[in-house]
Amino acid sequence: MTGGSARREGPGLLRGLSGKVLLMTILFVMLGEVLIFLPSIANFRIQWLKGRIAQAEIAALAAEAAPDRILSPDLRTEILKGAGVLVVSLTRGETRKLMLRSETDHMIDASYDLRNVSWPAAIGDAFAVLLQPGGRVIGVIDKPPNMSGDMIEVALFENPLREAMLRSGLNIFLLSVVLSVIVAGLVYLALNIVLIRPMKRLTRNMMIFAQNPEDRSRIIVPSARNDEIGIAERELHDMQSELAAMLQQKSRLAALGLAVAKVSHDLRNMLSSAHVISDRLSMAEDPTVKRFAPKLIVSLDRAISFLTATLKFGRAEEAAPMRERLPLKDVAEEVIDTAVLQASSRVVLFNHVPPGLIIDADREHLNRVLTNLMRNAIQALEARDDGMDGRVIVSAWREGAVVVIEVRDNGPGIPERVRPKLFEAFQSAAKPGGVGLGLTIAAELIRAHGGEIRLKGTGPEGTVFQVVVPDAVVELRPGRRGARSHS
Repeated sequence: MTGGSARREGPGLLRGLSGKVLLMTILFVMLGEVLIFLPSIANFRIQWLKGRIAQAEIAALAAEAAPDRILSPDLRTEILKGAGVLVVSLTRGETRKLMLRSETDHMIDASYDLRNVSWPAAIGDAFAVLLQPGGRVIGVIDKPPNMSGDMIEVALFENPLREAMLRSGLNIFLLSVVLSVIVAGLVYLALNIVLIRPMKRLTRNMMIFAQNPEDRSRIIVPSARNDEIGIAERELHDMQSELAAMLQQKSRLAALGLAVAKVSHDLRNMLSSAHVISDRLSMAEDPTVKRFAPKLIVSLDRAISFLTATLKFGRAEEAAPMRERLPLKDVAEEVIDTAVLQASSRVVLFNHVPPGLIIDADREHLNRVLTNLMRNAIQALEARDDGMDGRVIVSAWREGAVVVIEVRDNGPGIPERVRPKLFEAFQSAAKPGGVGLGLTIAAELIRAHGGEIRLKGTGPEGTVFQVVVPDAVVELRPGRRGARSHS
């Protein structure tokens, strides 16, 4: 029990479904933030460079408006520093004019044209800025924002752009982390309420039910949900109910088997005594006694043999049929002779089996099958309260290698509630005090012959059962010719 309890303990947080959902939610949200980060940092770089272009254009226009377009070195340096560029040139038509230039010459390491940029190229250029070492001088070409010319070209240091991009990237990263935690928490909370908790409830119920499946109080009570969880709860409820009922039936069968073994032992001794007394009665001169005493002795022999077999094997399984070819009319007559003694005067029994009909079956099994069907028909007829006489007709015919036996009565019919489980043990007892094993035993015996028993029809006009018994399959060995030559 200790090992089973330890094995069924719930998993840890990270190994459980809740932890896995949380980690996957965070991972997917971070992945989404990365996909957002890439175009965001590329757009930040483009907008930063366009801002420098706009400032450079204003600086160029200011230098162009100076008297005689002459600026002192200090003023030119301040204007370039304020614009954050090193060189500014404007192109108007076919003329390209250098507007501002620093005192120091610089070599341009890379040049970028912002007039027509694709997003993949922009993302690649942004990552190039972050990955390249500092100190580069870059050239940027764009259309002047104020349309002071057809094209403006600037040169500037890349370090300020790289630092600004790093700060922006850090801000985006921190914001992504915060959003990931918030979104992951909300998603986890929603999934935990909608999915995880119901799954835990299902799992917990299955573990509790498995400890004692026969306890019907442990069966899950389905919720009113109409989604997949609700369907799973209802299916689990149905499965547990069927399993509990099946186990209760098995327990009842086990208890019944033990009781039958005990009763069979004592009943066999009683029947043995009755058999001895019947032998003595058969010596009497009374015609009635002489007529019925042999039948009584045969019935007692059959009962004693059956009880002995039950005690010997200790199980309810039937022995394999000992098949023989026998006249079916004689077997039906034996069954009717016994049933007549049990039936009231309101019941009339008919044997319409053709005299020459031969059946390949076990006599004892066939006698028990017909006895059960006959007894059920008699009980149904005696339960009628309309005062009419009841009829039970046994008929049969052959269809090729199959014999069909029909037991028909004009009783009130089988109740609707009994029909679905007619051949199940303890389910078809329509009469108070009945056990509900007769048809179950009959069906088992006929199946052992390879046949079937079926309800042909039932209703206010009566009930018809048919028993189908196929002939035994005989394996024919081919003839073998002698080996010695004819002389």
